[in-house]
Amino acid sequence: MLDEYEIPRQRMIQRLREHYKIKDEQVLSVMNAIPRHLFLPTALKSQAYADNALPIAGNQTISQPYIVAKMTELLELSHGSRILEIGAGSGYQTAILSQIARSVYAIERVPQLAAEAQERFQKFGIHNVVLRCGDGTLGWNIYAPFDGILVAAGGPIIPEPLLAQLKLYGKLVIPIGQDTQSQRLIRVTRTEKGFMTEDFGGCAFVPLIGEHGWK
Repeated sequence: MLDEYEIPRQRMIQRLREHYKIKDEQVLSVMNAIPRHLFLPTALKSQAYADNALPIAGNQTISQPYIVAKMTELLELSHGSRILEIGAGSGYQTAILSQIARSVYAIERVPQLAAEAQERFQKFGIHNVVLRCGDGTLGWNIYAPFDGILVAAGGPIIPEPLLAQLKLYGKLVIPIGQDTQSQRLIRVTRTEKGFMTEDFGGCAFVPLIGEHGWK
């Protein structure tokens, strides 16, 4: 049986594939299966599949579907991947990662969001996510190294602890910018010779708050 959001969700996937040129069919398949509207406040459910970020509690946002798809695609995940996510928010990006990777270690700074995300994971039967509330710029050393690290907030610099916790050939995807209003979407790959950095264009995220971010 089709739910009332089935058609808007299919349109979102079509837009990601045709307009934004997202090529990873696994990412598109998972985003088609995960009900984005259930990760939003009731008043915003009707906008769930629109082409923009939306506000959630704690002055945070749920990222634009394109950004969720692009960041996930840039991680180049496999079913064996161990992922660190900074800024879990409502848990939508976390849920996407959980369906592709083996395990996801997620950190959220806002207690209310962390609690609500945890409830959603239980409701959806997602059991391969470990979530805690804290400073994401410090990473999560006890579970390092990671195959991929996704940071869903924009910082002035790439946090050193995250680079240190990246596995060889692992990928870190993070928005970086010198002001809190706009950033560049950066992918860092750890190689035997050091870190290789690629720029995937402009973006806008909430500020990355923490010891190695904005104060």
